[in-house]
Amino acid sequence: MQVRNKTYTYLDGSKLKGCIVAARWNSEITDNLLKEVFQTLKKCKMLEKNIRVIRVAGSVELPFALHKLASTKKYDFLVALGCIIRGETPHFDYVCKIAQEGVLEVMLEDDVPVGFGVLTVNNIKQARKRIHVGGEAALAALELASLK
Repeated sequence: MQVRNKTYTYLDGSKLKGCIVAARWNSEITDNLLKEVFQTLKKCKMLEKNIRVIRVAGSVELPFALHKLASTKKYDFLVALGCIIRGETPHFDYVCKIAQEGVLEVMLEDDVPVGFGVLTVNNIKQARKRIHVGGEAALAALELASLK
């Protein structure tokens, strides 16, 4: 795993509960993002039994699922994983906007940290080079959870 900022290894997630919401769309990428999340959380002493994974259709559905999970108050943090690849239509722009603004709204309105692991790329090659973002999103969420 390639974590760019190794200073996060001090984080202790052993007493935390988290949920990862991963899009099925572009699953070649999102499955690998998810692997990075698990590797990273394991390095931060999180127990696998305290990590739940929910799958949704695509990145547009992430905010709804995150909001529902946040409202349960069961989780110290959430992680959003998706991969949006630019196509020939403006659809890319709308999906990116919905995902980004929706995740932000969940963080601010539901008062729960959400790691943003949604890739917005021009092609599959760029996405493959950014798989490490899954781990970085998990670290960001875990760090914010420690502020609470």
